[in-house]
Amino acid sequence: MAYISRKYCIFVLSKFDNVLKNIGDFLLTTDIYSWKMISILVVTGALVGFVNTLAGMATALSYALFMAMGMPINVANGTTRVGVLAQFAVSSALFKKHGFLDIKLGTKVGIPIAIGSIIGAQSAAVVNPAIMEIIMGIMLPIMATLLIYNQKRKRYKEIQNSLETAKNELEIKKNQKIGVFKFIAFVLIGTYGGFTHAGVGILIIFGSFYMLGLDLIKSNGIKQFAVLIYTPLALTVFIWHGQINWPVAFIYAIGNVTGAIIASHIAVKRGATIINYVIAIAVCLMSFWLIYKQFI
Repeated sequence: MAYISRKYCIFVLSKFDNVLKNIGDFLLTTDIYSWKMISILVVTGALVGFVNTLAGMATALSYALFMAMGMPINVANGTTRVGVLAQFAVSSALFKKHGFLDIKLGTKVGIPIAIGSIIGAQSAAVVNPAIMEIIMGIMLPIMATLLIYNQKRKRYKEIQNSLETAKNELEIKKNQKIGVFKFIAFVLIGTYGGFTHAGVGILIIFGSFYMLGLDLIKSNGIKQFAVLIYTPLALTVFIWHGQINWPVAFIYAIGNVTGAIIASHIAVKRGATIINYVIAIAVCLMSFWLIYKQFI
């Protein structure tokens, strides 16, 4: 019986390997201007834009697609930034329109993140982020659990303390001051974002929630604007090094913007509830990927 089970597992794995090989061959040999490839790029871009607007980590999917198309990792990293810029420009405008984006606070957060992104993008070719990735892979699920738990506690406290609005406003303003510690923390988040966009959105949400005392939907609004601030700087570095596949980038960006529009409307209508679930799923996938990739 054990022999049959082992033989069956080997058979399934070999079939799966053949499927992956066929997909890889298709992506490598298909003209990017064919309707099939355009459809794949737009649909993937829409999915990535949707998840990234609500939480983050979906950019890893675009890396996988671009690398399967034959791009080196640095070109895949640079190419995806074009869609990121278009996506977060649209989502920032929509979050602002619905009152969930504080431009002044977003700028305060975006400046240190932008500084860090330059450092990260310049260092991406020479610094190995493996240790940082393993630590994040362990810590992110813990942080996500605390995030959701604290969000529920915060709602309860807001109801209990409804008569202390003025006091709460003063406390919120105090929490939103960007001191040295918070500035350095956001610089480090930006440094990671310069290395790779995959997962940086979750880190910005965590930073805004824990260090600034914002709720999840307003933290998400800060994320949209902070990414919009830092991405042009990181993108410039990749352009300087000639690491953008422009035809793929523009086609993919169409999907990114579409996904961002849909997700922004869902976020502002459903509030933090939908973001809770998307973050939980995204964090689990990100944690698995960050640890798994060290062994492949």
